[in-house]
Amino acid sequence: MSLLERVGTILRANIGDLLDKAEDPEKMLKQILVDMQNQLIQVKTQVAAAIADEQKLYQRYLQNQEESDKWQKKAELAVNKGEDELAKEALQRRNSYQQIADGFKTQYDEQKQQVEVLKGALQKLESKIQEAERKKDLLIARSRRAEAEAKIHETMAGIGQASAFEGFDRLEEKVQEKEARAKASAELDRDTLEEKFAALETDTDLDQQLNELKSKIQKPEGGA
Repeated sequence: MSLLERVGTILRANIGDLLDKAEDPEKMLKQILVDMQNQLIQVKTQVAAAIADEQKLYQRYLQNQEESDKWQKKAELAVNKGEDELAKEALQRRNSYQQIADGFKTQYDEQKQQVEVLKGALQKLESKIQEAERKKDLLIARSRRAEAEAKIHETMAGIGQASAFEGFDRLEEKVQEKEARAKASAELDRDTLEEKFAALETDTDLDQQLNELKSKIQKPEGGA
């Protein structure tokens, strides 16, 4: 896979989707950024080399074009002087240099297009890296939240019929049962004879209070 193909793969990659599928999103995100930086260095190196080659081709084109123009002028001079044979030789030289110049011009144009492609890839890769750097903390936070949410669901799923809550309910029932038994035992241990005498004493007091009330009401108003 060529460098541009690898860069294209990185540019098409959705970092968020990659992290969702990763076992260790934070580790993978760091690795992605390292890979991007490495690709960026390689692309910059290739762009610099391609630009250098472009300039060399352009210089070779100019040199041969200059020679072609020079022999064109010599051929014109020979014609003006009536030196047809000399003019032919000059034209032959002109044609040779022009052919080479045209070849270098073609190579230069193709190299220039390649440089533009590499520059575009470099710019896109730099933008992708900047975007990844900006989103890094957010993506890590999302990944951690998703992991925490998954653990919560697992914990809630583990709370079933045989859970600690059910055990607590059973314990509460046992305590209530013990309380009822204790209350029943207290009822059985109570001295009923003392209760009857206490009731008689209460009735006697009430009878006495009733008689006093009747005497007071029935007593003549004038009698002191």
